[in-house]
Amino acid sequence: MNAINVGIDFISEDINKQGATSTQLDWTPPARGNTALLALLDSLNDPAKKEKIDAANAEAVERIINSQPILVGFDQAINCVPGMTPTTILHAGPPQEWKDMNGPMRGAVTGAIVFEKLAATIEEAEEVAASGKITFSPCHEHDCVGSMAGVTSASMFMHIVKNKTYGNVSYTNLSEQLSKILRFGANDQSVIDRLNWMRDVMGPMLRDAMKFSEEGLDLRLMLSEALHMGDECHNRNVAGTRTLIQALTPLIVQTDYSEKEKVEVFDFIASSDYFSGPTWMALCKCALDAAHGIPNSTIVTTMARNGVEFGIRVSGIGGNTWFTGPSQLVIGPLFAGFKPEDSGLDIGDSAITETYGIGGFAMATSPAIVPLVGGTLEEAMNYSIEMLDITTTTNPNVTIPSLNFMGVPTGIDVRKVIETGLLPVINTAIAHKDPGIGMIGAGITHPPFDVFEKALVALEETIV
Repeated sequence: MNAINVGIDFISEDINKQGATSTQLDWTPPARGNTALLALLDSLNDPAKKEKIDAANAEAVERIINSQPILVGFDQAINCVPGMTPTTILHAGPPQEWKDMNGPMRGAVTGAIVFEKLAATIEEAEEVAASGKITFSPCHEHDCVGSMAGVTSASMFMHIVKNKTYGNVSYTNLSEQLSKILRFGANDQSVIDRLNWMRDVMGPMLRDAMKFSEEGLDLRLMLSEALHMGDECHNRNVAGTRTLIQALTPLIVQTDYSEKEKVEVFDFIASSDYFSGPTWMALCKCALDAAHGIPNSTIVTTMARNGVEFGIRVSGIGGNTWFTGPSQLVIGPLFAGFKPEDSGLDIGDSAITETYGIGGFAMATSPAIVPLVGGTLEEAMNYSIEMLDITTTTNPNVTIPSLNFMGVPTGIDVRKVIETGLLPVINTAIAHKDPGIGMIGAGITHPPFDVFEKALVALEETIV
């Protein structure tokens, strides 16, 4: 017997135990059987409404695909990020107050307060954070994105990425690389010393280097090359970092910094393949912001997590309206010595990569990512195919060679997520639940289904 099971998993398991073959089909009833959601879907499928939605979604994905994000410079956040002040600290995910932050986020916030000299010690920084003197705000509400905790403060140097097609600009801070770092909640003196060096040496050098680039750097072209070379550009950035530094090196060597300082910068970049990770996040943010705020569109333009809540924003709602639910566990291999109970919940703005169509959506480009996040090569290939069921189109500018150069799945549609019950796949790092320890593994996670339910309800009320 060769069975295909659409029921409970253990039915397949029992068949296999008896020597027969059973394939478990990943299927749920439309809208997961929720009659209220089915009624909303029926309402949105009214021919007049559907025509408006489809036209709006076509415009949204056209703007995503046609966006051409260009790296035009680097500068300190206080000089370029909208709304930044000396006492503003941006964080990953939807809005969050100090009292609600988890361990890694608190660690990163207090480290940033000490770095900005708003407090002398971590203990004093905790008092400052709780005092009301600090303005906390999501990166996404300031045209920014941030890895893991996403904590960004006034003195930090930022990528400046401009959309050549539509003119909007996005920002993200520089990679601290992969060691004991602020974005995972570490905040001892070694972390502060590194941030000081990035502020005083690397950041200014990159800022001055970009002055020698008249046209800026075409990030979409680099992204496409990186995917063709085996990255998925969320957790694997080997090719992307080499492509980026290949473009930056001729600019860096023209600056007036000493040979010693240049060697320090090159050594730092070479210390981890993650250097280009934030760059691709800024690219994705730049393209998706161009599609945000289109009336009647059901396209998701943001997915972000703060370690407590998972939030999405939708084009047709626009502005800074978030639909939130609980952050999920990330399931995957842990580094030696760590246990599942050590894991913090899903955190970071890096799911902007999946929102665009890379990362977990493009795992078919990156067989080498499988040992890091777990699963099999077949599963990695299937993720890229499955995501076609909840997206609107494919991006011909960013393609997957192993799938006959299919464009990455583009334009997550709230309606399709509800109808299929299939959730966007995200591959991501796992942070320890406590501050100061850092990355303890990587794996796969998904948004909570209810954020899409809430978005569908709001969308149904706004279709005009």
